[in-house]
Amino acid sequence: MPTWIVHGGKKLKGKLKVQGAKNAVLPIMAACILGGGTSRLTNCPELSDKNASIDILRHLGCKVKCCNNEIVIDSNDVCKSYIPHELMLKMRSSVMYMGAILARTGEVRLSKPGGCELGSRPIDLHLKALKALGAEISEEGGEVYCRAKKLRGANIHLDFPSVGATENAMLASCAAEGETVICNAACEPEIVDLQNFLRLKGVKVSGAGSSIVKISGFAPKEFTFHRIMPDRIAASTYLCAAASCGGEIILEDVVPNHFYTVITSLRAMGCDIMCGSNYVRIKSSGRLKVGRPIVTKPYPGFPTDSQALMMASCLKAEGTSVFVENIFENRFRHVPEMRRLGADIRTEGRVAIVTGVKELSGAPVSACDLRGGAALVLSGLISEGETRVYDVGHIERGYERFEFALSSLGADIKRQ
Repeated sequence: MPTWIVHGGKKLKGKLKVQGAKNAVLPIMAACILGGGTSRLTNCPELSDKNASIDILRHLGCKVKCCNNEIVIDSNDVCKSYIPHELMLKMRSSVMYMGAILARTGEVRLSKPGGCELGSRPIDLHLKALKALGAEISEEGGEVYCRAKKLRGANIHLDFPSVGATENAMLASCAAEGETVICNAACEPEIVDLQNFLRLKGVKVSGAGSSIVKISGFAPKEFTFHRIMPDRIAASTYLCAAASCGGEIILEDVVPNHFYTVITSLRAMGCDIMCGSNYVRIKSSGRLKVGRPIVTKPYPGFPTDSQALMMASCLKAEGTSVFVENIFENRFRHVPEMRRLGADIRTEGRVAIVTGVKELSGAPVSACDLRGGAALVLSGLISEGETRVYDVGHIERGYERFEFALSSLGADIKRQ
């Protein structure tokens, strides 16, 4: 497994084109099996999660070709409805195949998914949505089995605006007879990107980006071309790095409105940020002050995926910062590792209090999840001496060539 070796103290400067979105490409890859045909996806990031998704598609019977940041998926010969446990373990987003396979074959069997251990993330909302569409569901030995002779449109109310449950409901509804209305749907930009792909594929769908999504028909197309949206969390990561280290960077091929809560928070900490239609420029002295409390909420609130990244930016900020994590109960697993660098952080339940320190010292730390691992790298960039981030494959799940991206901006980092 990789180890990231970081030497702190370097200011960041330069331009960086931001990768395609991890959280958009994965459900769209699952959607490629709907109705057969061939799909060509561009701006696909090179990630281990993407590779795991390719393994699942090939197992199901798809022909998949990859070249640079492009994937071509031929799903005409999908012949399986079962995903083995070893493939499910590779990524949490593998649960997204539940709705797509059910829609394509009328049944699906899979084990409960793997991924980052961020706390309880039951798939109850997913199963409730599929039941509403007419699926019969049984669970035994850690596996879930869904089947339906015919899916029928329904009114689906999600108890929480879960991104995954919204996407799974959308995918399954493509094969349903009549209209499906998903209420209290997640509003994330990645939901909109999935809708854009489904429309190109021949699905009559509307409402993504709002709390109500409607699906009312599917006339499959033989060929679909789609460009994956930019990654708002990767963009936030590089903004937080520049804010902490100081310097000036320009992020290209981004949609600033997608991560405006992060931009607003960094401005409140003293960063000079200018936004264009597809770029963001940040200037920072590296001497930050405490901004507003960070309270994670479903989109358009502050994203839970950016919480640890923002915490890294606050470790040396003047004053005391407050973080409230409302999405996952185990999203402070990076805190003990940050303390090894000299950070002053207290936690109580879902609240973390960060008091800025004058100096951090490099030390060996361990990544416990994807975003927490990236935050530890950012913490190393503002620490004296060498920081080694021991990783169990987390960071490469969501960042394309992370060390090269940061090195291109002047950071002293390498992957071992």
